[in-house]
Amino acid sequence: MYSRVSRDYHVQGQCRRRDAREMIDCPICSKSVKEININAHIDAGCASHLEDVQETPVAQQQQQQQQQQNGKASFSSFFQKTSPTSATRSVGNDFTTPSKLSEPSQEVAASIPNGHQVPPPEQPCKRPLSDTHPIEPPTKRSKPNPLTEAAPLAERLRPKTLDEVIGQPILAPDGLLRALIESNNIPSLILWGGPGTGKTTIARLIAKTGGTRFVEINSTSTGVSECKKLFTEARSELGLTGRKTIIFCDELHRFSKSQQDVFLAPVEAGYVTLIGATTENPSFKIVNALLSRCRTFTLNPLTEHDILTILRRAVSYLYPPDAPSPTPSLLTSTTEPSTLLAHIARSSPADARTALTLLSLSIPLLTRPNNPLTTLTTLGPALSQTVNLTYDRLSDLHYGHISAFQKSIRGSDPNAALYYLARMLSAGEDALFIARRLVVIASEDVGLADNSILPLVSAAYVAAEKVGMPEARINLAHATVACALAPKSTRAYRGLKNAMDAVRERPEAEVPIHLRQGTTRLVRELGWGEGYKYNPAFKDGKVEQEYLPECLRGRTFLEDRDLGERSDDE
Repeated sequence: MYSRVSRDYHVQGQCRRRDAREMIDCPICSKSVKEININAHIDAGCASHLEDVQETPVAQQQQQQQQQQNGKASFSSFFQKTSPTSATRSVGNDFTTPSKLSEPSQEVAASIPNGHQVPPPEQPCKRPLSDTHPIEPPTKRSKPNPLTEAAPLAERLRPKTLDEVIGQPILAPDGLLRALIESNNIPSLILWGGPGTGKTTIARLIAKTGGTRFVEINSTSTGVSECKKLFTEARSELGLTGRKTIIFCDELHRFSKSQQDVFLAPVEAGYVTLIGATTENPSFKIVNALLSRCRTFTLNPLTEHDILTILRRAVSYLYPPDAPSPTPSLLTSTTEPSTLLAHIARSSPADARTALTLLSLSIPLLTRPNNPLTTLTTLGPALSQTVNLTYDRLSDLHYGHISAFQKSIRGSDPNAALYYLARMLSAGEDALFIARRLVVIASEDVGLADNSILPLVSAAYVAAEKVGMPEARINLAHATVACALAPKSTRAYRGLKNAMDAVRERPEAEVPIHLRQGTTRLVRELGWGEGYKYNPAFKDGKVEQEYLPECLRGRTFLEDRDLGERSDDE
């Protein structure tokens, strides 16, 4: 049976309600019927509820042929029958085929004047199969991806496989981390390395080869609530599909200790594999409970040879053999010390990202017409101005540089001491921080060998405090060179260390009675201060008197020699 005809219709994208008195065409007989009577008309076999104004069968047939010739047959002509009798029989049965509908009936032919019949529509001429040829689709021109073109060169050259990673022995064919990745037995781990050493790249390669769900977050933009939501999804994913989830957290050290505690339960349960990347020492920045649940892999700093290999790969990517423009000569020179790539490798502090950024900056300068920066002599200093020093006043490098500074002075190497001083000052280190360390060096390393160094560095501290930078750098250099060239003695420093050891060994040792101060009558009655010999009252100040506690008498803390007795040949 036909479904009831809806009274709703669309006009210019808006749904409107029909007026029940409007005339519509029946989808079966194409006769005009009031909209309110259309369902009853169809149920009666198109024999009732007809209106007086109707088209003649000839007009209907001509209209049908015209629509078929124009290729725009309407919906009503598709269901139209050639006679009321056939229309009545078609109710409740399948629709007739279009070929039968196109043939005019005898009644229609008899009603046409002069006995002319309406010719059937011409059938399209079919081409024999032997004449057909396969039509090849036109070749589509690949459109450049704007996101790929906007990405930095370091992102476009990110390694796609483990074999493309350079400078990391843990990913070598016999490396431990590579063996874990290839065996699909990846534990929760922490990747510790400097910027541009491949931490993010390794994490994404682990996600590709492991066949697991990979989620990448950043501690600077992800909160605890989002992490808990990820843990819930990971647990559901493992229960429904059996697939584990790897969460890669970049800059993990920026999470506070309370935020890091959120990872403890999911990592220990095993339904989340955490891969954390950090540039800071995990022993100081990651909580011990999380460290015990993860394995720490240290990434080596990239050498100059490693960076040079990466730069050559970048040149091959930017200038393939079929490139329309030739490779600039500075990028293809065979004399290693004079090549631009070697200069960039030396200017990049073990950071592949910095090296690729410098390369991408130099190429427009080399290819610009009428450009004076076409030689290494002119281009090198221009690129060096864009290099950032790898130094952070809150990181391990802060303490690493000041440690190297003091050890250079202790080793009487003024050149190395001045280098580390210049490096710290160039990175914006606090001048008073350096001056305070010089005060410590004056007593710890120079000590009794030259007692004039301590007043000198104290004056340098006052000068740095009063004058300030940049002039204070001269006072600091003066004190640095004086400490480096002065003789060294650690007698006082080593004597204090020996005494501290004795305090820890015998904490119960008491001060002798005769050395105690008898300030009140009560303690004097107890004998405090009795028998003490006032040294200035004796000749040359020498008296026979014990000063150490009884349990420590005879111990010697201050040694006779200024330095040690070991030989460097041992």
